[in-house]
Amino acid sequence: MKYGFDNEKYLKIQSARIKERIAQFGDKLYMEFGGKLFDDYHASRVLPGFEPDSKLKMLMQMKDDAEIIIVISAVDIEKNKIRNDLGITYDMDVLRLRDEFMDRGLSVNSVVITHFNGQASAEAYRKRLEGMGITVYYHHTIEGYPHNVALIDSDEGFGKNDYVVTSMTLVVVTAPGHGSGKMDVCLSQLYQENKRGVKAGYAKFETFPVWSLPLNHPVNIAYEAATADLDDVNMIDPFHLEAYGETAVNYNRDVEIFPVMNALFDDIYGTSPYKSPTDMGVNMIGPCISDDEVCREASKQEIIRRYYTAICNFADGKATEAEVSRLALIMKRAGITTAYRRTTVAAHERLEKSGGATAAIELEDGTILTAETSPLLGPSAALLLNALKHLAGIAHNVKLIPKTMIAPIQKTKVTYLHGHNPRLHTDEVLVLISMLSLLDENCKLALSQLPRLLGAQVHSSVMLSEVDRKTFNKLGIGLTCDPVRKIKDPETLTEEEI
Repeated sequence: MKYGFDNEKYLKIQSARIKERIAQFGDKLYMEFGGKLFDDYHASRVLPGFEPDSKLKMLMQMKDDAEIIIVISAVDIEKNKIRNDLGITYDMDVLRLRDEFMDRGLSVNSVVITHFNGQASAEAYRKRLEGMGITVYYHHTIEGYPHNVALIDSDEGFGKNDYVVTSMTLVVVTAPGHGSGKMDVCLSQLYQENKRGVKAGYAKFETFPVWSLPLNHPVNIAYEAATADLDDVNMIDPFHLEAYGETAVNYNRDVEIFPVMNALFDDIYGTSPYKSPTDMGVNMIGPCISDDEVCREASKQEIIRRYYTAICNFADGKATEAEVSRLALIMKRAGITTAYRRTTVAAHERLEKSGGATAAIELEDGTILTAETSPLLGPSAALLLNALKHLAGIAHNVKLIPKTMIAPIQKTKVTYLHGHNPRLHTDEVLVLISMLSLLDENCKLALSQLPRLLGAQVHSSVMLSEVDRKTFNKLGIGLTCDPVRKIKDPETLTEEEI
């Protein structure tokens, strides 16, 4: 994997930047965290070298002075809103996040239920959390929010919300996902703290878009691809340009809401400490990019990956035609097509020859390998074996897994577990290689090559199973698939052969 991002530098200067912002306000800083505090695989894909839990590690450097508020909207509780990446509801994710933070030694202050308007499901959720010893607060729906500044900034607006009692100088406000009300909680707390004579400030931590990169830099375009379902659009921050004569990139929602926020800041502080939405941010990603070309290439691959994800989701009824069309336009703006992805071209070329499902992988040195489905293995499992043998210097004709071991597994899958696909998945071949590595040096050598697959790229001519998708993700492999459920199978093993 070629690295384009200096993660150690990031951990150092990002925490220093946040400490500077705390000092700017005096007593306390409420910091809204957009995106994921950990498991940020989008960032690690477009910034090779960025570790998925970098932001969490950065916070841990300040854990003695930090506490976390987790926010969830009563509307999302009512709708049983689900995180698409994890397949769990937002209310369950609050508990997952809390456990993850506490396991790392971070202090979790409380849970704030926003947009509360007497919903029975929210009241039941609060009782459940309080039964677990978790402190819970309500923040209410404010009529005319966010434009009715006079009402919002009053005892009938923010003043009606529960005051969240905090003790640390840095209060991190995070949530399971977009639209939970993180900013509302921060601003409400500023109002409440000001009434109590506490000098509290607000800052926004958004990894993307990267304000110091050009508007059409692939890293920033990849952010638009990642948020195609939210209609986020990157734009030049007009307030920053006017105030400083400096070009900075932000996104439409922050630019649109800034005049309202500025009015609120004026009411709370007497005068706003910020001249632009970019001013509110503390993002130090830009200075930590160590190889711009590597990040550009990785971002182009991510844009294509997002497009393929969307068309597969559309085939499953999980995405709209508008989202697919928007991603197609984003690709065009980035100056790329699906043919830019070498594995896509290689998988399609083999598909034309074989007629069965195929897959291709691009390794760290640029080598392209392909595989096709067989009676024993699916194309992704066969491809994984080919890649490990290539990296280990094992001849292609050497069989790591004897056919005699595969057949009994297939019989169990079909005969006893009543499965329809007898072929082995990627996780199953890895388990077999792991067992065989105790006795076979080739398997031991092949298994040791798994870390070298980090950053590899794969394309499949068919939509893979959830098991195979998760395996590639855990290995750090970028995966794309054609929106095809099944291609003509090769002849399968007979009952006698099994």
